[in-house]
Amino acid sequence: MSDKPASASKEKLHLQERGRMLQQLFKQLGPIRMIATTMFIILALILARFSWDLPLVRDAESALYDIRAAIFAPLAEQDDRIVMVVYTDETIRQTGQRSPVDRTVLAEALTNMDAMGAKSIGIDILFDQPQDDDPLLLNVLNNMQTPTHIAYASVETNSEAIYFEQQQFLEEYLIEATQGNSAATSIRLQTDGDGVIRRWPDQPEGLPPFFSIALAGIDNPQSQAFADYQGPVVFRTPKRVEQDGDEQASNDAVPVFGKFPIELLADPEIAGAFAEQITGRHVLIGGDFVDFDQFETPFTRTGDAVTGQTTMIGLEVHAHMLAQLLDGIKPVSLTDVVKWLAAILVVLAGILTALSAARAWIIALLLIGQLAFFLAMPFWLEANNVHTLDLSSFGWGLGWLLSYTSVSAAARVIGSKQRAFAQGALGKYLPKSVASEILKDPEKLALHGEKREIFCVFTDLEGFTKLSHAIEPEMVAQLLNDYLDRLAAVVLEYGGTLDKFVGDAVVAFWGAPISFPDDGERAARAAQAMYEAGEAFRREAPEGVPPIGKTRVGMHFGEAIVGNFGGDGRIQYTAFGDSMNTAARLESANKALETSVLVSREAAEKTGLDWFRPMGRITLSGRARPVEIFEPVPDWATEDRTAFGDLVAAHDAGDSAAMTRLTDMIAKWGDDSALTNLVNRLKQTGKGESYVLGSK
Repeated sequence: MSDKPASASKEKLHLQERGRMLQQLFKQLGPIRMIATTMFIILALILARFSWDLPLVRDAESALYDIRAAIFAPLAEQDDRIVMVVYTDETIRQTGQRSPVDRTVLAEALTNMDAMGAKSIGIDILFDQPQDDDPLLLNVLNNMQTPTHIAYASVETNSEAIYFEQQQFLEEYLIEATQGNSAATSIRLQTDGDGVIRRWPDQPEGLPPFFSIALAGIDNPQSQAFADYQGPVVFRTPKRVEQDGDEQASNDAVPVFGKFPIELLADPEIAGAFAEQITGRHVLIGGDFVDFDQFETPFTRTGDAVTGQTTMIGLEVHAHMLAQLLDGIKPVSLTDVVKWLAAILVVLAGILTALSAARAWIIALLLIGQLAFFLAMPFWLEANNVHTLDLSSFGWGLGWLLSYTSVSAAARVIGSKQRAFAQGALGKYLPKSVASEILKDPEKLALHGEKREIFCVFTDLEGFTKLSHAIEPEMVAQLLNDYLDRLAAVVLEYGGTLDKFVGDAVVAFWGAPISFPDDGERAARAAQAMYEAGEAFRREAPEGVPPIGKTRVGMHFGEAIVGNFGGDGRIQYTAFGDSMNTAARLESANKALETSVLVSREAAEKTGLDWFRPMGRITLSGRARPVEIFEPVPDWATEDRTAFGDLVAAHDAGDSAAMTRLTDMIAKWGDDSALTNLVNRLKQTGKGESYVLGSK
């Protein structure tokens, strides 16, 4: 009895300790970081609950589901209730008709199968165009004793398969074709966003009964049970019985559904040999062409172990759905409440693990165990007839990881660490004035990503990779260090942030972590100075070193994500985004345009400088939107830059005479390959057009 009060007291102390820890954490974080951490936790919850609805994450979820569905697909012997009769490429060669397919063959096959006593017949072929043999087929359809179901599709629900005019003809055709024991049926299949069929389609109002439901009979209790079903399609995989009795998938297993070319069933002398495969069975008629009506499924997407095919014909998809309906297989679906509870538990597990004060090896075991559980649980559910389509798996792992890392980071954030980081690293990447400001107020160096409008500058040393193979490694290191020191000094001299070195390339930006009104001017002057520093480097190269290429520079202004990235082990203040990519592509464009420094209009207009000459409008590699580009020419007279710009603008406005005046004007500057290149490009473009890099 005396142990209970002691236990209760110990638990109370534990809770108090945890409360003090949380209180201290909130105090250290401050309101901004607290809001940021909360937002990450909310994002983690969204990932854990709605991963199937999020780009990229959805692709991972789909892939994992496909693996689960393929692994636990039921093994089945050949279904003696369903058979497929198909038009093949051989049929086309024999009949000489592909689209529309030969209807005489179909009429003859229907006549023979009707006499054989098929249970039902479904025709997955749209009669949306007239043919000379239509009267023959219509006569057969109206005299069928077997319930026959003819494909129907509408523009509203299946615009990829049919046009409005075709639908009009199809509807008129069906009126004539369904006078007897035939009826229309919807063949609408529905794929997920990645083009894979995983689930039964919805059936909008106005469509006739769905193909599988119609074949089974709309009065069939199983058909009624599947009337509103939109769960997963249960695809089956063939099996064989080994000598010891074990059942397993096999490369030489018999296909789940029998399949016969339609021309065999159309020939009265041959058709009788197939009576046993038709009598009393549901017959599905359609096309089996290598380039038409092919779909991906979870089974084919992961690699069909039996056929090796990577797609499945639509007719076979219908066959799997019909078999599923006839067997009444409807995997159990988890409710939204259960999915929400699972997502909340996942995020809570990440938070509590991050706050745990246990030993490192215990934490490691918790990490491994929880992540393994998130991956294994959906497999266990799928194996026990609980469908995991739309159930998070990858999202659970991401949600847990995000909640764990965000709370862990928040718990470790202390002002002294920010200052230590700034003191140890900022001086190497930032100018002294900026580093001094951050040391006074570390909050100015955001430890999380934030959007900023910045001036981005990329440089590259032409031909250095080739040069490095022609000289000794020691000399390569000496040259590279000298070159990078020169360009880094320029960046810091003009108040820029040195982002990174990538081989011989230098990446820098202005406007973060602290922005100044003259960032644009300083960035432009730095871009020109970096080019000039590269020229000085070329001239001062040691004897015996092969000629060194020039330095190419690209500059752009736009929005980017800036902040510290890389984790605790190696944090780097960097920027990334479309504006950085554009600057990199401008640098690369110098080679094709025979320029040295390229600046986008967005950047040039914000520099406050008037020393740019227009170099036309281009479409960069990997970009759809054209970019107006400029090149700094500080040694040109102002009137020359103005006159030159007016002529380029006149050409862009459609003045055909401007080209002649422009050609005459550039002759005064002698051999300027960049201007010659510009003239050649302008001759290939008209009013308002852009020159696409790589075009001839």
